[in-house]
Amino acid sequence: MATVTVTTTISAVTSLATPTPTAARAPAQAGLFEGLNPTVYNAADPIILFIIQATIVIALTRLLYWPLSKIREPRVIAEVIAGIILGPSVMGRIPGFTATIFPPASMAPFRLAANIGLILFLFLVGLEINLNYLLSNWRIAISVATLDMAVPFGLGVALAYGLYNQFAGEAGTAPVSFGVFALFIGVAIAITAFPVLCRILTSLKLLNTTVGVIVLTSGIANDVVGWILLALCVTLVNAGAGITALWVLLAAVGYSLFLSYAVRPAFMTVLRRTHSLENGPTEGVVALTIFLVLVSAFFTSVIGVHSIFGAFMVGLMCPHEGGFAIKLTEKIEDLTSTLFVPLFFALSGINTNLALLDSGIVWGYVVAVTVVAFLSKMIGGSLGARFNGMVWRESFTIGALMSCKGLVELIVLNIGLQAKILSTRTFTIFVVMALVTTFATAPLVSWLYPPWYQQKLELWKKGKIDWDGNPIVPADGEAENEEKYRQGDAATRLLVYLRTDGLSSILSLVSLFTGGARGLPDTSDLPPLRVHGCRLVELTDRSSSVMKVSEIEEHAGQDPIVKAFGTSTANNTSRDVFVSGQVAVVPEGSFADALTTQAARGNSDLILVPWSETGTLAEMPSFFSFPKSSDLLENRDFANLIGQLFAAARHISGVGVFFDKSLLVDKAGDNTPGVPLSRQLTRDTTGVSLAEAHDNAVKFHSADRGGRKLIRVLYMGGEDDLFAVRLAFQLAQNQHVLLEVVDAAGHHEGTEFATLQSVVTELLGDRVKFHEILPDEVTAALLAAPSDSFTQEIAASSLLIIFGRANHWATFDGSSAAPNTTTSVLGPVAARVIAAQGKKHSAKLAASLLVVQAQTAPSSQENVKKEGAIAAVPKASMDSQESGH
Repeated sequence: MATVTVTTTISAVTSLATPTPTAARAPAQAGLFEGLNPTVYNAADPIILFIIQATIVIALTRLLYWPLSKIREPRVIAEVIAGIILGPSVMGRIPGFTATIFPPASMAPFRLAANIGLILFLFLVGLEINLNYLLSNWRIAISVATLDMAVPFGLGVALAYGLYNQFAGEAGTAPVSFGVFALFIGVAIAITAFPVLCRILTSLKLLNTTVGVIVLTSGIANDVVGWILLALCVTLVNAGAGITALWVLLAAVGYSLFLSYAVRPAFMTVLRRTHSLENGPTEGVVALTIFLVLVSAFFTSVIGVHSIFGAFMVGLMCPHEGGFAIKLTEKIEDLTSTLFVPLFFALSGINTNLALLDSGIVWGYVVAVTVVAFLSKMIGGSLGARFNGMVWRESFTIGALMSCKGLVELIVLNIGLQAKILSTRTFTIFVVMALVTTFATAPLVSWLYPPWYQQKLELWKKGKIDWDGNPIVPADGEAENEEKYRQGDAATRLLVYLRTDGLSSILSLVSLFTGGARGLPDTSDLPPLRVHGCRLVELTDRSSSVMKVSEIEEHAGQDPIVKAFGTSTANNTSRDVFVSGQVAVVPEGSFADALTTQAARGNSDLILVPWSETGTLAEMPSFFSFPKSSDLLENRDFANLIGQLFAAARHISGVGVFFDKSLLVDKAGDNTPGVPLSRQLTRDTTGVSLAEAHDNAVKFHSADRGGRKLIRVLYMGGEDDLFAVRLAFQLAQNQHVLLEVVDAAGHHEGTEFATLQSVVTELLGDRVKFHEILPDEVTAALLAAPSDSFTQEIAASSLLIIFGRANHWATFDGSSAAPNTTTSVLGPVAARVIAAQGKKHSAKLAASLLVVQAQTAPSSQENVKKEGAIAAVPKASMDSQESGH
């Protein structure tokens, strides 16, 4: 009996250990080690193939966008071209590619992710539209947008007649009436890509110009009307009967009113209670907003209107007060634009089949659609702008900008393809049109409205030149006063580059221009000092960055840096001072151009730039990214910015680069080796490691102990040196300032410096002293600690050294060493003084440095290059039709 039991047990165990048939086994979990093919679509686990598809799309898009970005083309072109390459037109011709990477069964999750991205993207488009901007310019917006919509829509309907008769019965289309088809084609021809338009205007620096304002307001009106007409078109297609279409339309209108008058007030209440308007959206508010977007998209979809309209309406509903729309966009845009949106536009490219453009008739319609779409928008926009008083060239620029189709056109076309209004062939025709018109917009606008023409037009409208570019001389009295003012002070119009890291140092320098009692006997004739602060914010490809540009005037007055600058400067004056400030959002590579343009526009005498205290172009880097090196010029990016500014402003304005004394002392003197850092682990006699807290307070040097300041200026005979002396003389008019001129040139008889020396000596008396030195004594003389009776009351920390950027050091010391970056950017004196300054920390010499470059008159050839239209060359290239302006 026992033997039978044991045998039975062994048989049972053996049967349990025997492998079961494959059909009864659990799915393989070891992946590649069990023979998994990641390109085989698995409906139960679609993420593997989706990751392959998304990776290919994103990588190819970024690769294509890199060269396109160099010519200022929008990213949507790269996204669509990537889709065309991956679709049947190119890669689809490789045997097995489509079946392996984009099999039909896998397109459902791919399309789902693309449509989620489309919903979020249309929400961001709605966020980007500021209806207050439209309402404030409604007259010109309606006049331009009306013609810009009516002309293309009418010509589009005419074009639809031929398209309908030629392609309406193709495979993949539903039987729609000509009226519905004509409505859709009219919308596709008339609509403008507002988001792409904003980016083109920003990249061409036109957003805040008259052209930019007209295009932006008209684009908003065009976009809103276009989406309404498209919703009507989709409603008519989806509705089986006329009464059904009416119910769908009424439901959509009622829902939009519900969002405006019920949901928005409740949403605003939540924002105020959570302080999201002032401090940005909280995590809960972001979740609530996404919930509203999805619910709204669901509702508009189930009532027979496309889901994107619900998302778009929620975007329009969100407020712009306090920069809420910008801050909310920053929370959402990166994932949307990086992952989801490329999938949608790549899907558009995949649905495009260039092989269907296989006959002369089809190519004829490609040309016809492209020409009608471009010329109709060009004519409509140009006439609307001309009726508003614009000159012809401005009008053509507006027409060219309004002809941009971009991503909005592709969204419209995809809706038409999904609704079976368009066949794949007609869809491909319109995709080619969208690519051509979008690609041509930026180059055409750059050719029609270049910077030199903008300058000429601005001067002509201000009455400073005639149409041929000849300057109009002001009244004699005004010209004499201006000349007298400019002879009195070296700089009466200051442009100050505001940075978060250098704000305190630049304010101390500006106070020398504005503050303190004037030491001259007669100050009644002193001109008002105009100080304009300009803060530069980096422009990126993000939508939020573009939104900052379009709404910058609304929020510039609330910028804390601009407010601090204005308050500090206006409250520390001893003469009439006009203080103003602005925030400009420009690409990082255009910072120098932005400052130069503003200096030219404001007729500035001097551009003041504080050297970066963070070691980067960024004003507020990461908490852990401050430079460990004490080499001020190790940051090549900021040195390149200064070099570009010196070159660009040479004939426009003087430039002064300011090094605060803290840059030369704090970093080298505070972290003494061997001194424990804050919260440093130390070993006690008990053998236990303890966290010992040390004083981690930031220490500041006293700026003006005793209330007096010494300015030491170097003169070596160049134009920059003479400008430095004149600037030092202006600052020394403050009776709390002593001036010490270090003369390393000699032989001044009959020179302008000799005249200036006599005037300065007469006006300042015992507050000025001249030292003649040999050229090889320059560094020692500039960095000598105040010691004689003249400066004994001046603290070493109250020393400001001013010298010119370009001088004749090489001719004095005979050095033949190759110039390094420091020398080429700031000049040889600055390089040696900074190097020597770093070696004098033990002497506690805390001197601030100001390196200046004088403005010089351009030669005739440079003048032609610089001013273009104002010089002789543009006169021959004037458009003949502008003779009547």
